Amino acid sequence: MGSSPSPESSPAPDASLTPDASPERVLPPVGTSVATGQPLRVVSVSLGSSSRDHIAHTTFLGQPFIIERRGTDGDFERARSLIAELDGTVAAIGLGGIDLYLVAGKHCYILRDGMKLARAAKKTPVVDGSGLKDTLERETVKYLQREGIVQFTGTKVLVTCAVDRFGLSEELVRAGADASFGDFMFILNLPIRLDSLARVESLARVILPIAGRLPFAMLYPTGDKQTKIKRSLKHEKLFDDAQIIAGDFHLIRRYLPPRIKDKIILTNTVTSSDVELLRERGAKMLITSTPEFGGRSFGTNVMEGVFAALGARGSEQYQELLGQLNWKPRVEKFS
Repeated sequence: MGSSPSPESSPAPDASLTPDASPERVLPPVGTSVATGQPLRVVSVSLGSSSRDHIAHTTFLGQPFIIERRGTDGDFERARSLIAELDGTVAAIGLGGIDLYLVAGKHCYILRDGMKLARAAKKTPVVDGSGLKDTLERETVKYLQREGIVQFTGTKVLVTCAVDRFGLSEELVRAGADASFGDFMFILNLPIRLDSLARVESLARVILPIAGRLPFAMLYPTGDKQTKIKRSLKHEKLFDDAQIIAGDFHLIRRYLPPRIKDKIILTNTVTSSDVELLRERGAKMLITSTPEFGGRSFGTNVMEGVFAALGARGSEQYQELLGQLNWKPRVEKFS
């Protein structure tokens, strides 16, 4: 890829975005009320189903938090109105069920609908989890390998969408996994499996500047579509061929086969019912990069909102906070 970013793509950012920022800019200072004892409220506004809504009360580094997830059932204008309503009243807003940008290599590709939502807030920082996702999921792979929980070397891994989890994808390859990438299969439903990140990058440069202008609902399940499972023989073959299924849980769930015996699922944003679904279908192990609160794992957008409220900026400070929090991925063994 060229070194000069085009309007559609730019160097992958190292931090979160302000509502009206391009990906190169970082959040203004936040977290001035940290350690006051008053709870900081972080709300994830999601295009997903409201049936997955949840509120949790927790504490990070002595600071109380109220963490909420509020789904808008795929209603884009409702999500935008809710963000505007929350603006200036909460510590941070997370974008759930949509990204601000996708990443391939050193370039990121803006998603127009994500930016429209973010710009509904004028005061409160808006994050989509991408900044933390890159750090957290890389650390997850390193931790699992180091602790002997999962041996990635030579293991067949299916990543549902590499441009949504490029840091995870890179780390899996670096750990020696035999990885394949289902971007075309899971996003466009085209029978094309990619077997290298170089191929992902080259195709991303051609496709993502165009795809980023499309309505996001054309690319990703929103609303009640997130609760439906499609039977697809070509997707079942992808699952069958891999020992580990990694990536966004909604994409995994969308084509989840009736039986996933002995599969390891590496994901996040799962509810207690999602956990039971995986158990019933025969999964061996569930690993989430985000911690469990009240029976579910929130998305990285929520955790990045927490980190923003605590004043963290970029990967180095994210790693420092993870160390202070004694972070470990959630590991749940079913068999």
